[in-house]
Amino acid sequence: MKVKIIYYDEYIAVIDKPSGLVVNRAASVKGKSLQDILEEEGIIDAGKWSDEAFRSRSGLAHRLDKDTSGVLVVGRTPEALKFLLAEFKERRVKKKYITLVHGLVPEEGVIEAPIRRHPLNKRKFSVFIGGRESMTAYKLIESFWYKGQAFSLVEVRPRTGRTHQIRVHFRYIDHPVVGDSVYAGRKNIQIDQEITKRIFLHAAQISFRHPSSKKYVQFESKLPVDLRNVLEKLENK
Repeated sequence: MKVKIIYYDEYIAVIDKPSGLVVNRAASVKGKSLQDILEEEGIIDAGKWSDEAFRSRSGLAHRLDKDTSGVLVVGRTPEALKFLLAEFKERRVKKKYITLVHGLVPEEGVIEAPIRRHPLNKRKFSVFIGGRESMTAYKLIESFWYKGQAFSLVEVRPRTGRTHQIRVHFRYIDHPVVGDSVYAGRKNIQIDQEITKRIFLHAAQISFRHPSSKKYVQFESKLPVDLRNVLEKLENK
């Protein structure tokens, strides 16, 4: 598998990650991860650097879930990676996602609810008192219908970066993400399987300070064909 490169220079690479590709290398991962591909294609020359933190991450400044598609940023030198990681930590990186959720959401809103790993299921995260501060802003793009059920296409701007944050927050307000087999629930997944084979969650835009110029740059990824096809199956009113 090759990956599409949106932008590439001496310091960074911006990748358009496809759905189904695992980002981080692990013993449990079957097939190649994005880390493997970055090194094999020469986007990251891990052997060139002695910095162990850089080598272990293959320059990855953040991650996307396996089935989430869209923009992902890589630092191509240890210094660039350290700068990007600090920008993420200080919440100076701005991200926009596009998602389709069940039900009709308000025109706009902010979800503030603390998140931590679920105590009974280590694969899941959930809203719990004492969890990590988490905030997700959203805006309705368009409403759709399918077999009498409502759906909302939503622009999402997470203000924190917790694992599964968008998925957990929309489940928390009873508007789970379409195609999310972990959080959507059995009843929702049954109808989701009629319209999509993957989770409808796409990282559409990212803006951050460039490690060299320190000026803000912005990169975008169009909604992939498989998700556009989902919308064509729905009725808008």
